[in-house]
This record gives sequence, C-alpha cells and structure tokens, in this order.
Amino acid sequence: MPAAKSMRVQRRRAARNQTVRSFVRTRVTAARKAIDAAPSDDATVQQLRAAISALDVATRKGVIHRNQSSRKKSRLAKRLNKALAS
Repeated sequence: MPAAKSMRVQRRRAARNQTVRSFVRTRVTAARKAIDAAPSDDATVQQLRAAISALDVATRKGVIHRNQSSRKKSRLAKRLNKALAS
C-alpha cells in the first residue's frame, strides 16, 4: 500500500484527469451525434473542431496517450467523410 502522501497525490491527479476525460467524452459524443444528424451543417464542423481541440488538450496534459487521441480524431473524420459521401 502506498504511503499517505502518495495516496493524496494520486487522488488529486485522478480527480483532475477525470475532469478532463469527462470533458473529452462529452465533446466527442456531441460531435458524433452532430455528424449522424446533419453532416453537412456548419454546426457539425464546429462540434468536430471542439472535439479535436478537447482531444489535443487532453493529450497535452498527459491524460490520454497521443495515439489514442490520433485514433479518435481519425475515426471522427472518417465518420464525417462517410456521412457526407452518402
């Protein structure tokens, strides 16, 4: 079992990381819903940009790995392109 100070630090970091993760999840979900609803709308592009920005922030803060961030951005772009093509 870690020492008391180590536990306190872990809890603080976990709380901070959870906030960022939640923010990212919310933005990505909103972007997905916007893409499914109206892919050619300007609001969809704004939602996508917000999601990509949130992913970049999380990566910069070290909350998620850069490969995970890239994968999520790629999948969002792929989803948008597929929706626009059909």
